[in-house]
Amino acid sequence: MTNMRSLVLLVTIMLLSACATNVLRTGQPGIILSPASLGETISVQQRILLEQGEHMDTIDIVLEVDSKHLEMIGLVIGKRVLSLHYDGNKLTSWRHFLLPDKVQAEDVLENLQLALWPSDVIKKALPPDWEIKEDNNLRALYLGDEKIIEIIYNVHPRWVGTIKFTNSRYNYMLNIQSTLIE
Repeated sequence: MTNMRSLVLLVTIMLLSACATNVLRTGQPGIILSPASLGETISVQQRILLEQGEHMDTIDIVLEVDSKHLEMIGLVIGKRVLSLHYDGNKLTSWRHFLLPDKVQAEDVLENLQLALWPSDVIKKALPPDWEIKEDNNLRALYLGDEKIIEIIYNVHPRWVGTIKFTNSRYNYMLNIQSTLIE
């Protein structure tokens, strides 16, 4: 019975994540940055809370980035639901068989990069209609005159502490709590 309950919860989370990912694909600039362009080597554990309307879901992420590669593993209820490897040229991913096709590794990677990578690196990669502005602990991405994404950091470096990632166009928020892995 416990396994069935866990499976039902896992499927529910994945379906809600699919809705959010579909939203992200249409409301993001569509960039993928090389691991080297982060300019740092990091190894972090993240707990990501997704809030969209009345729905809230949580996924745990382990993220490692160095100059040659990016590795990410996503866990829900202690079960691996996503893994991703990116070397700057080739992105390979694995998804749990219950994870809908709409959930793409590129979307997950883009969100993390928009939050963690330096703004000057993001600026160079943005399509012409997009703009990034940053001031202290606030980063915003605009499509034309419309602010689409707002990212608020509570500490620096960005991959430690809490990040609040809000997409006002589609009314969802990611609360990302990160801890360094020693």
